[in-house]
Amino acid sequence: MIGLSTYAYFWRMSATNPNAMTLDDAIRDTAALGIRLFQICDHAPLAHLSDGELADVRSLADDLGVTLEVGTRGTDPEALQCYLHIAGILGATLVRTMWTAGDDRPDAVEVERRLREVLPQFEAAGVTLALETYEQVTSSDLVALVEAIASPRLKIVLDPANTVANLEHPADVTARCLPHVANWHVKDFAFSRKDGWVGFALTSTPLGQGRLDYDGIRAALDARDGGTTSVNQIVEHWLPWQGDPETTSRLEAEWTTKTIEHLRRKNND
Repeated sequence: MIGLSTYAYFWRMSATNPNAMTLDDAIRDTAALGIRLFQICDHAPLAHLSDGELADVRSLADDLGVTLEVGTRGTDPEALQCYLHIAGILGATLVRTMWTAGDDRPDAVEVERRLREVLPQFEAAGVTLALETYEQVTSSDLVALVEAIASPRLKIVLDPANTVANLEHPADVTARCLPHVANWHVKDFAFSRKDGWVGFALTSTPLGQGRLDYDGIRAALDARDGGTTSVNQIVEHWLPWQGDPETTSRLEAEWTTKTIEHLRRKNND
C-alpha cells in the first residue's frame, strides 16, 4: 500500500508556518489525494494526546478510510509502551522507532535488553515494532540485533537514503535488511554542489528524479518469499527551506503529488 508520512508534511505542519496544518488536516489531505495509509512519524504532540483525543483521530481516519501507523524514536521501554498504547487506540499495527533518541545512545547489549523487555507486549497485541535504517547505526548492527532477538514482531523499516551519510550503499543495505523489512520509507535523494562549489548537500527530490534505485528495491522486495509478503511504501521528503513558508509549503505539496503519481505508475506496471 502507498502511504504518506508526517515527513511529507514537514514544513506544512511546522510551527514556523503561520498557517500550519494540524494532524487532522494532514489526514484529510491524505484522503483527498486518494491515499489510504498515513504514518504519524516523530510527531511529538501525539504522545501528549489523551485517550479521548486519540480516539477522535482514529474516528476521523476511519471515516475517511485511512489506516494509521505511528512512529517514535529510541528504545526506552516506557516510551515504547506508551506508543504501543497509542497504536492500540489508533488501530495501528506498526510502530516505527530508531536505535537512538537524542542523548540516549545505548550499546547493542542494552538495546537488546530493552527490546526483549517490551516485545512480549507487542507480540500479544499483534503490533510490529520496526527499527529504521539510518546513519547513526550500521545496517549490519541493526540486522544482527533483529536476528539475535528473533521475534516475529521485531522488523526493520528500510530507508536507504538515510544510510548514505554513513557511506553505506543503498543496494547493500537493501540486500542485508531484506529478510526483515516490514516497511519502506520511499524517499528519493540527490547530491548537489553547495554555493561556491564548497562541498555538497544531500537532499531529497520527487521520486524518479534522484539517485534512489526504486525499481531495484521494489524488485528485491517483490521477489522475497515469492512475493507473498507485502511492504507498505511510505512517502517522505527532505525538502530544503525555500526562503518563506508559502513557497516551501507549495513545493512540498508539489513534490508529494509528483511522488504519488510516480508510485502509482510504477505499482500499476
